[in-house]
Amino acid sequence: MINPPGKFAAMVKIGEKGQIVIPKEARELLGVGPGDTVLVLCDREQGLAIPSPERTAAIYEAIFGAGRGEEE
Repeated sequence: MINPPGKFAAMVKIGEKGQIVIPKEARELLGVGPGDTVLVLCDREQGLAIPSPERTAAIYEAIFGAGRGEEE
């Protein structure tokens, strides 16, 4: 399977503890690595998604509003 530029799709297995490995190509595309935290979104109809760190900030802001979620 050849992925178009800027996109990636692959099948991964779920381990005994419910964990998945994000393939190297996907980690590189998102710019994430060991120790980074990612947001996992799940929708019964849409499926599972891991947005880029840049999109994660926008999603948090859309859900919680600017400045929310931070300790004051």
